[in-house]
This record gives sequence, structure tokens and C-alpha cells, in this order.
Amino acid sequence: MKLSEIKNHLSTLKKIAFKLPNGALVQPHFHVTEVGRITKDFIDCGGKVRSERVVNFQLWEEKDYDHRLHPEKLLSIIELSEKMFKFEDLEIEVEYQGKETIGKYDLDFDGTYFLLTSKLTACLAEDACGISPEKPKVTINEVNKANSCSPDSGCC
Repeated sequence: MKLSEIKNHLSTLKKIAFKLPNGALVQPHFHVTEVGRITKDFIDCGGKVRSERVVNFQLWEEKDYDHRLHPEKLLSIIELSEKMFKFEDLEIEVEYQGKETIGKYDLDFDGTYFLLTSKLTACLAEDACGISPEKPKVTINEVNKANSCSPDSGCC
């Protein structure tokens, strides 16, 4: 989800809720403790120089049960961040503290909940690494059926 999309969604909501990939909800007393821009400059395994930029939200929940972040408050934090840092309309990445480590998630919206969706790693230079596309798996029976003809089919 891009920054402009979350702003549009927030302007129509009465409350904010985030759902984890396992279906559990982030506790309602969460805070967005950071809104920032992250730039990652790197070289992939094929030697190509790359750069990625995202807007980063950090979700935090602790024992502050008396406060709830409302849509208009998060929208004002985003707008202040845009003004201060001159954000482009970038994709949003969300950091959230799991049981053992901080997870990074992409963000989506289902009409009710903001969905923290799993991020996946990938080789960005498959051609340079010699990784060939996965070939479809077929059974011998499928090959035999495709390459055979019956005596009365006229193919022999």
C-alpha cells in the first residue's frame, strides 16, 4: 500500500485495527511510534547496484491500556512527517515486535482492517546466478497420453 492509499482509508475510518498474517489482531492499545523514510542502497548477488525507499511505520504495544490511536491522529502524524521529510508517495513497510524479534510487513487493507502481510526474500539476479525458471512437473502417464495415439485415431 502506498502512502496516499493509507491516507484515503484513514479519512473514512472511525477506528484503526491491524491484523497479523496469522489472523490475530494487534492489541487495540498499540501506538505508531515512528513514521519515517528508509533508504536501502545495496549490491545484489549479480553485482547490480540497487536502491529501495519505503515509508516505515513502527507499531508498538505495551502496558499503556488507556490510550487508543484514532484515525485522525495517525493521519496528522503522517501529514506532519510528509511536511518535515518531503515524502514521495512510497510503499509502506510496517515494523512490529513479535515474540522474539521485530518483523517487517507489507501493508494492505480489506475494508475493515489494515493487514500486515508477509514479506518474502528473493534473488534479484536469478539470470546472473544461473537460477533457471522452475519447470512444470508432469507424470509419465501424462507424457504417454500426450504422445500416444490409438489405433483407430488415424495418426499411425
